[in-house]
Amino acid sequence: MELQDRQDTPEFSPLALPDEAAFSSSPGRLEHKDAGLLDAYSRAVTGAVERVSPAVVKIHAQGPVRNGRQEGGSGSGFLFTPDGLIITNSHVVHRAEKIHVTFPGGESGMADLIGEDPDSDLAILRVGFSPAPAATLGSSRSLRVGQLAIALGNPYGFQFTVTAGVVSALGRSMRSKSGRMIDEIIQTDAALNPGSSGGPLVDSAGNVIGVNTATIHGAQGLCFAIGVDSAKYVAGELIKHGKITRSYIGLAGQNVPLHRRLVHYYGLSGDTSVLVVSVQRGGPAERAGIREGDLLIAFQGKPIAGIDQLHRYLTGQEIDHKLTISILRNSRKLDLEIKPEARPEMD
Repeated sequence: MELQDRQDTPEFSPLALPDEAAFSSSPGRLEHKDAGLLDAYSRAVTGAVERVSPAVVKIHAQGPVRNGRQEGGSGSGFLFTPDGLIITNSHVVHRAEKIHVTFPGGESGMADLIGEDPDSDLAILRVGFSPAPAATLGSSRSLRVGQLAIALGNPYGFQFTVTAGVVSALGRSMRSKSGRMIDEIIQTDAALNPGSSGGPLVDSAGNVIGVNTATIHGAQGLCFAIGVDSAKYVAGELIKHGKITRSYIGLAGQNVPLHRRLVHYYGLSGDTSVLVVSVQRGGPAERAGIREGDLLIAFQGKPIAGIDQLHRYLTGQEIDHKLTISILRNSRKLDLEIKPEARPEMD
């Protein structure tokens, strides 16, 4: 059917337009209304920044000398307890021999590394002075996509920078430098740059909702923060033990699809598994009888859809406990008893 211009097309009704007063000939009327909207946004951002900014620190980490060059870098962090504890990213202070922190007010000094967890990219520092009120930790469980998000830090070494945006997405996952997946990541379009890592992501009330951690190089508006609820757990473990202990079973694997006949025959809940490509000699997997070529399909009755899911099952609570791992070997389902061990520390 050919489209034609119609002569009876109705005109736009003035009822569909904004308030006529907004288009007053008075040049200040529209500007005044827009200014009111901007003021509300500005008040939210400036109020949040004023509340949390005194606790934000610039971190300079000095590493060992290698090949004639002094290793090191800079990043951000924030005070979260009255007695001088600072949270930052593990990659900011990893292998640092000296750590220097500077507060916005100019107070500075050396910090001690209490502990770090490369798997979650978090670290805890302690300073012997506390010149500012600690930042208030909020919650990341109640966040909603679209709400205001404000990032504070020290990008490219510039002392104290603020960017604002919104929570773009929730529940993201990203891989840490150790290779393990970090879950419950917040995606935001509040701009981050090198040096912003470890700074706080806060809501409109100035409560910390995340720890800024990464950007995607070459992408615009894709920035990420570790949810503060995850950070609270990791911080508590690092303060008590200096590290996070996780278990391992001593094998290497890769994600593979399962044949539909096997899924149907054994009533499996997923159609993927982990193919064992190597087994560590003398490790928990070898002692349990796992061999190269086996397919891992369940751990304690919970399906293993892939390597990342297996990692999530291997927490510190499984260490030295006899557990059941289900495998497929030559199309036969076997239930083996395995005892995970504490994972060796990685540099």
